[in-house]
Amino acid sequence: MDIIVIGLGVGGEEVAGRLAASGLDVLGIENRLVGGECPYWGCIPSKMMIRAANAVAEARRVPTFAGDATVRPDWGPVHARIRDEATDNWNDQVAVDRFTGKGGTFLRGRGQLTGPGRVRVGSEEYEATKGVVIATGTTPAIPPIPGLADSPYWTNRDAIEAAELPASLTVLGGGAIGLELSQVYARFGVAVTVVEASDRILALEEPESSKVAREALTADGVTVHVGRRAVKVDGTTVYLDDGTEVTSDKILVATGRRVDLAGLGLDTLGLDPSARNLEVDEWMRAGERLWAVGDVTGRGAFTHIAMYQADIAVRDILGQGGPAADYKALPRVTFTDPEIGAVGLTEAQARERGLTVGTGYSPLGSSTRGWIHGVGDEGFIKLVVDTDRGVLVGATSAGPAGGEVLAGLAVAVHAEVPVETLRSMIYAYPTFHRAISEAVRAIH
Repeated sequence: MDIIVIGLGVGGEEVAGRLAASGLDVLGIENRLVGGECPYWGCIPSKMMIRAANAVAEARRVPTFAGDATVRPDWGPVHARIRDEATDNWNDQVAVDRFTGKGGTFLRGRGQLTGPGRVRVGSEEYEATKGVVIATGTTPAIPPIPGLADSPYWTNRDAIEAAELPASLTVLGGGAIGLELSQVYARFGVAVTVVEASDRILALEEPESSKVAREALTADGVTVHVGRRAVKVDGTTVYLDDGTEVTSDKILVATGRRVDLAGLGLDTLGLDPSARNLEVDEWMRAGERLWAVGDVTGRGAFTHIAMYQADIAVRDILGQGGPAADYKALPRVTFTDPEIGAVGLTEAQARERGLTVGTGYSPLGSSTRGWIHGVGDEGFIKLVVDTDRGVLVGATSAGPAGGEVLAGLAVAVHAEVPVETLRSMIYAYPTFHRAISEAVRAIH
């Protein structure tokens, strides 16, 4: 055995499959579904739900122009499509066959390190001459709110799998997952309340992003409580620290995700099994003959990060060289309507790092494409500039295609394209991304 991969989510499956295809003898171990969170409960089905909810919302906007149009959204067909196309077509056996078809060996079970290059599964022990890759992902983080553990709360998985809509839903957490699911459920007629302990939703993004997201949710009928903590849960009633009581049919806990290193046997390699995440260097090396990729490294619970890190680990294991990890242009998208894409540093983060910061801002609605789009054109472009070097270090693109417009901004941050180059380039007309030119001109 050359390589053992523990955990076959998107990152682990990529590592195991590519190494097997290269001719190495690879053992892939997974105790749950091969493919991980993304195809079954995360990226794929949630975005299908979002697409359906957005279509409902867009249809509801027709009366603005036509007068008498009505919309009757039906959760049943939407849910059936999610199950058929997401779960059935991205099923576990297909993923297993894909891996073994590349020459890998698959083993269902829970892997535990017993030393450098050694892994036990049940009563059997396996040894890899080159080493082990850890890609065990994360699980939902459940806050220690009194009474919550005894309540019938949902996680994102339950919200995705629900075959029937509740009449009302309380969402604990105002991050990307909480907001995306809040808007979906609200647009299908559920009375949704969001509770966020920070002073704004999307607290890690720009304040302008928080404002746009809150206005959009409010327009969809969502009640948003910010700066409020849940201090007690009794059944399906949530008690907030200001005395407010929120009662609903269901409670969705979307307060983040956590890494669980316990049980992996990391102590046999001198590593701390109680750590918040598995520390890796720029080549994804976590220890002697040990690599790690994906959520477990603490670099962000994003499929694209797992795939990015998988590529680096594969190249390192195969001795191919190439660029090491560089997270300065880490992109992320909150798939609400409007979409909120961001890359690199926020303005606050740039200032905290001591940079000389300039910003440029352009409302999307003031652009020609925004005017053409009309209803639903909420959004903006915001640029964060290191004025000493004359390059972007961060950017946000919010709007009907915010995640797509982000692509050009991500290139600019990653490649450190000079602002003067951005100022002199040609932007297609009339497009949403043309608003970038207005934001560049507004830099101060």
